Amino acid sequence: MSKNGISEKYEIVIGLEVHAQLRTQSKAYSGDSTEFGVAPNSNVSVLTIAHPGTLPRFNEKVLEYAVKMGIACGSEITRYNVFDRKNYFYPDLPKGYQITQDKTPICRGGAIRITLPSGQEKDIALTRIHMEEDAGKSLHLAEELDTLVDLNRAGVPLIEIVTDPILRTPEEAYWYLTEVRRLVRYLDICDGNMEEGSMRCDANISVRLKGETAFRTRVEVKNMNSFRNVERAIIFEAKRQIEAYEAGETIKGETRMFDAPTGSTYSLRNKESLNDYRYFCEPDLQPVIVSEEYLTAIKSQMPALPRELKEKFINQYGLSDYDANVLVDIKETALYFDEVCKSLSTPAQYKAAANWLTVPVKSYLNEQAIGMEEFTLPASKIVELVKLVESNQVSFSIAAQNLFPALIADPTAKAEEKAKELDLIQTSDIDAITPIIDEILAAYPAKVAEYRAGKKGIIGMFMGELRRKTQNKVDPKTASSLIEKRLEEV
Repeated sequence: MSKNGISEKYEIVIGLEVHAQLRTQSKAYSGDSTEFGVAPNSNVSVLTIAHPGTLPRFNEKVLEYAVKMGIACGSEITRYNVFDRKNYFYPDLPKGYQITQDKTPICRGGAIRITLPSGQEKDIALTRIHMEEDAGKSLHLAEELDTLVDLNRAGVPLIEIVTDPILRTPEEAYWYLTEVRRLVRYLDICDGNMEEGSMRCDANISVRLKGETAFRTRVEVKNMNSFRNVERAIIFEAKRQIEAYEAGETIKGETRMFDAPTGSTYSLRNKESLNDYRYFCEPDLQPVIVSEEYLTAIKSQMPALPRELKEKFINQYGLSDYDANVLVDIKETALYFDEVCKSLSTPAQYKAAANWLTVPVKSYLNEQAIGMEEFTLPASKIVELVKLVESNQVSFSIAAQNLFPALIADPTAKAEEKAKELDLIQTSDIDAITPIIDEILAAYPAKVAEYRAGKKGIIGMFMGELRRKTQNKVDPKTASSLIEKRLEEV
């Protein structure tokens, strides 16, 4: 059995479909607002509720965002795009069909590279990325028998990112979704919030004996609102299918739902085939042509992507793979760090800047329950802190505990001037430190004897006493060297 309790006889075959809600101000084919969290059915018009005689109009921003995602994934951009009607009836789909792309997805092929915790990298090949609109939302309130429908989400633009059936473990699926979310956030095309439904995932799951080349019947699992739940659903479904095969049963193609409280899946309906959707060309929308000039213009607008920044942080700034990964996880943190490093010049300074971002700054953000985009201290102040600590004028601990909060409260102040104002500047004056060291050594003759007998680690105790007596305002390097020297002279 594997670590997930899945039989080693079998391998899992996973394909993921990620629906990313695009951050446009208006819907895909109407001018209705896409604002989240407003009163139900307030972002609707005759277009959203499909009054007879209304005609859709394509939102050009949707094309821009879809093309950006395709460029980021190394996909081939389709130049001649038509839209199609995908016909099915749900109470939250007023038209009775969804406007999507069937034969001409905006992006074909490409891949998203993931890095697993082991350090292994894997390219997850994409089948396609296409543009479409979202459906509304059915609401089932507690103790209510009726189903309520909120059409605010109906018509909100999506891109659907479809992988090849190339993922083989729940862990790979988790890290793939993490990378997709990071990518759409860097591109600023989707906020990636699964809890609010702006990024959703359906998993196509099957199992087969190791060594088999043919695919077996797959099951689609829906209703997963977190990366961890996608992992859990894959584990449960793989076990369920393996147990069925081992018992001589067959697996039927179906759509199943994931129940988070129990960690199980249950059957929703038989899996539709492509014929069930009766695709045909959308007659009310003109084809969209992607010209070479348009593509060149979009490429020129592309921001630095997480993998590019990670390579820069490692190769140019000399950071470890771990530090680089932590910094690029959040776009705003990565860009802030890069801005700080523009005013620094040595590997030691770059590492010190990384430490500031990953410890004091991160702790402050957590305490305030805010994101990096709300951090108000200019990058220049972190530069000043790095250089002040490097010059041994202030210790890192004092700078983090006292000077950093003071600068947040007064961001226009110079770090060195604020340190002097708060009496935080540490001394390396030997003449001032020596009498204090001698006083400490005289107070602990037994400890001095232990040191001279070979217990060298005890020097830390003397350093602690010196920091206490000087209120931590001594240069550690100077102090440690001087204590050692005086111990040898006693």
